[in-house]
Parts: sequence; C-alpha cells; structure tokens
Amino acid sequence: MKYVINGVRYHVDTWGTGFPLLLLHGFTGNSEGWKEFSPFWKDHSKIIALDIIGHGDSESPPDIGHYQIEESAAVINSLLEKMGIGKIDVLGYSMGGRLALTFAVKYPEKVRMLILESASPGLRTEKERHDRRIQDTKLSKRIRQEGINNFIDYWEDIPLFQSQKSLPEKIRTRIRSQRLANSIDGLANSLNGMGTGAQPSFWDELVQLEMPVLLITGELDQKFCRIAEEMAKILPNVQWKSIEDAGHAIHVEKPELFGTIVSGFLSQTEEINTKAAKIEE
Repeated sequence: MKYVINGVRYHVDTWGTGFPLLLLHGFTGNSEGWKEFSPFWKDHSKIIALDIIGHGDSESPPDIGHYQIEESAAVINSLLEKMGIGKIDVLGYSMGGRLALTFAVKYPEKVRMLILESASPGLRTEKERHDRRIQDTKLSKRIRQEGINNFIDYWEDIPLFQSQKSLPEKIRTRIRSQRLANSIDGLANSLNGMGTGAQPSFWDELVQLEMPVLLITGELDQKFCRIAEEMAKILPNVQWKSIEDAGHAIHVEKPELFGTIVSGFLSQTEEINTKAAKIEE
C-alpha cells in the first residue's frame, strides 16, 4: 500500500492481527526482509513493514532534507495518524534501529515498547559526527561513481558483515538481491541524510524512555555489544540479549531464535499490560 506524506510516496506492507508492530529495516534493506517472521508474529501483532525513504518501493527524492532522521520520525507519526493508530510497538534494525529510537525519543507517548537490534543512539561528540559525515560523503560519492553493483560488492565485504559469509548460498543470494533492488540516489542520499554522523546524539534522552526496551546484539559484533552494554546502564526498563555465534544482523543469521525472542518479549509485555489493566479495574 502507498502513502504520500510531505509529497513523498512511501510503501507499506501490512499483515497479521493484534497490537500494531512497526518494522524498520537497515541500510540497503527493505520491508521484504521481514516476511519470513510472519509465522512468529502474525498471530499476536498487526505487522506494519515500512520501506524507509530511499529504499525498496518508497521514493528517493533529491532533497536531502527528506532523509533526515527526525524528519523520517515525523513521517512515521504522520503515517500512524493516517492509519488511525494511536500507539504501537516498534522494532528497528541498525539504521532502522536508530530511526526507531528517534521516534521513541520524539514521540514516547506513541510507543508501547521498543526493540532495537544492533542499534545505537548516535555518536556522542560533534568531532565524531563530523568525521563520520566525511566518511559517509565519500561513500555516497563512491556509489554514484562506481554504481550499485560495485558498491554492494564493497558493502558485503566490510567487517560488520563478515559473519554472513558463512551463511548458505541461497540466503546470501536473497540478501544481495534485496540490496541491489535499491537505487543509487536512494542509498547515496540516505547516507548523507540519515547517516550516523548526520543524526543528533540521543544518549542523554535514553534515561527518559520509560517503555519496555529490548536490546538484541550478536556476540561477534563487539562494537554494538559495547554500545548495548552502555545503553543498558542508562535505559530505565531494559532487557539485553546477546546472541551467541551471531554478528550484526541477528535476524538474518539466527532467524528462528530472533523470531522467538521478539515474540516472547511482545507476549511478555502483553501479559504485563493485561495485569496492569486488571489492577486498575
């Protein structure tokens, strides 16, 4: 289904029944990557899988302002209003995790619970953000100069995704096809507009998030394990799961375990909310 918000067309897939669950993919991904989790979540959640701007079947406008992470969080708020949804569970992976966290910071009253897979609240200092913006600008130029096939070759070879090289050929081919389905403009503009260097730091806002939060990291991804450890010290209502023998994309490398953990967390939250409602009665 298509929604036009601020003049940009967004693609959204929905399925399942229950409390709404918004799914936000990572950089170079799209909403298709979540469909294998339908058996785990469809009976307790109404899935809303969004193609983030510049990805999948959503548009890739030339104006970088549309890609800024706070603008994208505002788009999600508008999307939920159009869909008549007042409150939602949110799950985001990597770039989608940063967007999920941004939405929770900006619209905490709209988030019942939050699941962050290999995500961060951004970089702490302006110096770190400046250096990262320089890196992302170089990378966006590389996409435009060398084309998407060469960029995906490079992207699949970075240390963050080394553990995916041991996945079966069928799975690696499927992931590559999803990555290649994106556009040069969409990926380049996403790096410049929604990259880690372009977004604000939300470290100081973590302490204000009162909703239940689940952090999921792969133990082979030491960088994001360290980030999750720091986040877990600040977030007031948090669980942290570190998954053995998994890297950055746990949902790709350990899909059954990932689906089960998320389903268990959602069911647990449902049970807690039911008990709270009975107490109020």
